[in-house]
Amino acid sequence: MAAVVDNSSTFFESASDDAFSTVTSGFLANVVSGFSWGRLFLGLFVALLVWDQISYLTKKGGIAGPRFKIYPVIGPFLESVNPKFEGYMAKWNSGPLSCVSVFHKFVVIASTRDLARKILNSPAYVKPCVVDVAIKLLRPTNWVFLDGKAHIDYRKGLNGLFTRKALGVYLPGQEECYDRYFETFLDMSKDGPVPYMHVFREVNCAVSCRTFCGHYIKDEQVKLISDNYYLITLALELVNFPIILPFTKAWYGKKASDMTLGIFEECAQLSREAMEAGKPVTCTMDAWIREMLDARDNAKTDDGSSGVSIRVFTNKEISETIFTFLFASQDASSSATTWLFQILADRPDVFARVREEQERVRGGDLNKRLSLDMIDQMTYTHTVVKEALRYRPPVIMVPYLVKKDYPITPDYSVPAGSMVIPTLYPALHDPEVYPDPETFKPERWEGESLANSSPKNWLVFGTGPHVCLGQTYAVMNFISMIGKAALTMDWTHVITEKSEEIKVFATIFPEDNCILQFKKREIAA
Repeated sequence: MAAVVDNSSTFFESASDDAFSTVTSGFLANVVSGFSWGRLFLGLFVALLVWDQISYLTKKGGIAGPRFKIYPVIGPFLESVNPKFEGYMAKWNSGPLSCVSVFHKFVVIASTRDLARKILNSPAYVKPCVVDVAIKLLRPTNWVFLDGKAHIDYRKGLNGLFTRKALGVYLPGQEECYDRYFETFLDMSKDGPVPYMHVFREVNCAVSCRTFCGHYIKDEQVKLISDNYYLITLALELVNFPIILPFTKAWYGKKASDMTLGIFEECAQLSREAMEAGKPVTCTMDAWIREMLDARDNAKTDDGSSGVSIRVFTNKEISETIFTFLFASQDASSSATTWLFQILADRPDVFARVREEQERVRGGDLNKRLSLDMIDQMTYTHTVVKEALRYRPPVIMVPYLVKKDYPITPDYSVPAGSMVIPTLYPALHDPEVYPDPETFKPERWEGESLANSSPKNWLVFGTGPHVCLGQTYAVMNFISMIGKAALTMDWTHVITEKSEEIKVFATIFPEDNCILQFKKREIAA
């Protein structure tokens, strides 16, 4: 009986094994025969799309933004290549927090004043990144990307470069540039009105290079940097392709930045030699290197007990830092200059008051050279500049990289590795602080006004540990430039249907590029 059972068991086990083997072999044969690289690729691609959508929805949470990532993987990349101001406005109006996802980067946009200020004052959670490609253009070692104590210590060595004493030293070089370029404006206008946006970019580049590098930088080098700087601006898209590919905008921008950094490094060496020889300070590089040398000499004589903490920076570090000054000033200053010339041309009453003040502070001597005391007396011109910066803020947002999950509100945390962008424009157009915000009103900055008593909304230069180091210099430059222009020239603006439309080109400009015509003021001839 037992033998019978054993034999039948063996029989069934053998039959089962044969059946399993047959089924398995058939399945594998079907898989192998049906396999193709196309099917594998399709499967992986579908998996990637599903993962991309799940990742986006998980990071998005409950904040405003597209319900799904409409263009898988790349997101609204094409929109970021040619950004529209109206698109930004739609994002700001969609909610206090909104989001997009482009390629690998998840971006959260903060639209309110308080959220913007919170981000700008949260170095424990965020650090400046400008845009992805900026790190590659400015170099990862650049001081603006330093964090915490390293950033604070580096910045200490720069604080003396924009003091009142230093600003007074820079004025002659700046006025020299104004004089030369005003002649260019007049020459360009001989045959009628032309767009001036690109010329304002050039004059601001020249003013910056002369201020930062003095006469160590040659005129032809200034022209070379100015002619090529727009390539850097073109590369500054909100989100770029992850790597720099040859012959792309990022690639050309990198070449332009390499060239500029090389020129600045040469200038730093020339400045160092001049300061070692005891020559007078004439520019930012001189002022910085003189401070370094003084600190070094004090440390030697005081056996290190003088308390001076400024170290000696290398030519490469000086070059990178000066490039950040140009980077911070070039596009923003060009934007502000363009709007200022257009605004004054369109408002004869404002123009007349600026001119009257310029004559008065010079005591009737129209050829009197600029001084800090004179600029201090240009109070109305100052209100015009400040209102222009509010009305058409050159910087509308400042991208930051999130270092760790950031609980920006009680209900939402920005994921680590994302980009979070505090927006400045809405705070500067808040009707509760600036009634009738879309109207240009310099008088809103006079006396104990609502605008003057609401400094939290004044985010033109940011706030927090990375607040603009050169904001006093920038405002002084605008006051000096537009004031002297109003004193010595007349100009008219050709108004088109696009004059008040805003074009986003790193900063904001009139869509028609500001069509002007200049004439020499006869009384100043």
